[in-house]
Amino acid sequence: MPVPKQLLSQIKQLIPPLNGTLHKGQSGRVGVLGGALDYTGAPFFASMSSMRMGADLAHVICSPTAAAAIKSYSPDLIVHPILREDQSPADLRPALSSLLERLHVLVIGPGLGREDYMQNCAKLALNIAKEQGMYIVLDADALWMIGHDLSLVRGYHKAVLTPNVVEFKRLSEDVNLDPSTPASERAMRISRALGGVTILEKGKEDTIATDTASTLGGFELTEEQISVDTPGGYKRCGGQGDILGGTVGTFLAWGKCYESGAFGDKSLPSSRIPLLAAVGGSMVTRTASRRAFAKYGRGVVTEDMLGEIGGAFSEVFTSEGENGWNVLGEAGRL
Repeated sequence: MPVPKQLLSQIKQLIPPLNGTLHKGQSGRVGVLGGALDYTGAPFFASMSSMRMGADLAHVICSPTAAAAIKSYSPDLIVHPILREDQSPADLRPALSSLLERLHVLVIGPGLGREDYMQNCAKLALNIAKEQGMYIVLDADALWMIGHDLSLVRGYHKAVLTPNVVEFKRLSEDVNLDPSTPASERAMRISRALGGVTILEKGKEDTIATDTASTLGGFELTEEQISVDTPGGYKRCGGQGDILGGTVGTFLAWGKCYESGAFGDKSLPSSRIPLLAAVGGSMVTRTASRRAFAKYGRGVVTEDMLGEIGGAFSEVFTSEGENGWNVLGEAGRL
């Protein structure tokens, strides 16, 4: 079942106009927290995918052991090697708090690992982000982290969780979901158990569910679930989830700019932004996967997807002559 046209229209409202009215930073400042000694690719893919989506700035907050490698991958990324093993969370808090104040969204988890110091840094960052009212994406080992303490995220409606099959099973067990629950209801049950956090369950079709109440057009929405069946590639290469984290994060960053009035319109309730961002990011990522697979087939790797994100975005959200945009989305406003 295709994504409803009304929902697509709402997602388009979050997309920054390319008409010369915005200054640097108003099209999204994205932060990615992760990157330990053995994991440098994941934070790169998440942050670079946000740039390929159209975010203005991407910051990687990582361990010094990962910084040199990440910096070498691209000069477009701003790398902060401040997650040090010999530093306590209390010592880290001032620098991390100051950095997060400059960002619109924080993606936690790509390349995070499970070392105690990285997990403690991630917990600190999550708490600071909540204090500052930031939008948050939690993936990979950040999901392992919250599985040990669900209070870290419970009831925080600006968070999006993006579990794969294994992570979703583990999350189901963490919230004590009845194993007999029909597969089509599990994402919503987890959202409900976590107090309305948006769940993006990755799979053959991506399922996005939220139990957060909102009002739209005079109607009260207490829960909403969308299945995204946009065709993807047949090769599921490692790192595709990091691409998804970056694309969802970019939509959330745009949502933060949108709710501040940067784009003029403010008609959408903020409570819908996580759902819209999750659907939009899913559609773009799946389309980029299909486009990359069409070129490289069985040999496709995650890096091949980066070059397809711009085209995938245009394929999903723009069309020739649509309200001043051409097929590449180079002018006007959706």
